[in-house]
Amino acid sequence: MTIRYDRPVSHAAYLSCRLGQFSFLLFVVVLVAHRFGLMITPYFVALVLLSVAFAALAILFAAVGLMRLWQVAAKGGGAAVKGLVYALPPLLLFGLASYDYLRYPPIYDISTDVIDAPPWLEPSTVDQLWLRRPAEVGPEDREAQMLAYPALTGRRYDGALDRVYQAVSKVAHQQRIVIVKTEGVEKTEADIGDLPAKQEAKEGDDEAVADTLDNVPVPLPRPEQEEEPLFGRDSDVLLQGEIRTLVLGLRFDAAIRLREEAETTLVDIRIASRYGPHDLGMGADLAESYLKALDAELLGIAGD
Repeated sequence: MTIRYDRPVSHAAYLSCRLGQFSFLLFVVVLVAHRFGLMITPYFVALVLLSVAFAALAILFAAVGLMRLWQVAAKGGGAAVKGLVYALPPLLLFGLASYDYLRYPPIYDISTDVIDAPPWLEPSTVDQLWLRRPAEVGPEDREAQMLAYPALTGRRYDGALDRVYQAVSKVAHQQRIVIVKTEGVEKTEADIGDLPAKQEAKEGDDEAVADTLDNVPVPLPRPEQEEEPLFGRDSDVLLQGEIRTLVLGLRFDAAIRLREEAETTLVDIRIASRYGPHDLGMGADLAESYLKALDAELLGIAGD
């Protein structure tokens, strides 16, 4: 008489596969939606955390299924392995983000000039929802930045303002920074061609007035005071733009300042994450990438 052995079935293993598939599908859909601008970052983070929770459950049930396979040869080993594979992508992203969260200081705004940071021409007013953060950057944040990124400094170039501005704009485009607002750009344009003609016309008008009124004193308007710039110094050129990371599509705001000093041009950049109290070190990476590309573009005229 033949004895047939019926292998038990590990329901935990098959549940692990289903949970892993769901977590992976949710992760991919959320990632694509956020990358192409169909979802804002607070919702993206919340749904990614939800997919991570399902992935963690998938890992737990997969461990139970594999243990049952080892102990009583229960069916479901393949399903448990599939559950592990499906759960890996969201858990991997969560692990990398957690590592950067602990490794870098909890700041969201970095600047190459920690004393006088380039100002925002249009401050961000987006709703942070549950990703709350301080409204202003304090001195303690700048101190934390200096400790974490001591090599992040501005650049000084032995070149004219107009030449450096052209390179700054070109590199911004190469680094996927979309410029949305500028101030003081007219300082980089040579607009003195009209001065001789304007001066001749003014002299002709003065002579006509003098001949007509027989040198009668004519009251002249009081010279108007020049308006002070809203941001920075009068010689500053300011650019503000926005940038998105290549894979995740996380949004950052960027402010670039050009300042002419003693026949040199000083360039500073400021990067701030659009959402959340922690940029996970991405702001410094974006700033360093931009400055290195700018150094390459202006190779040969970089100062100390």
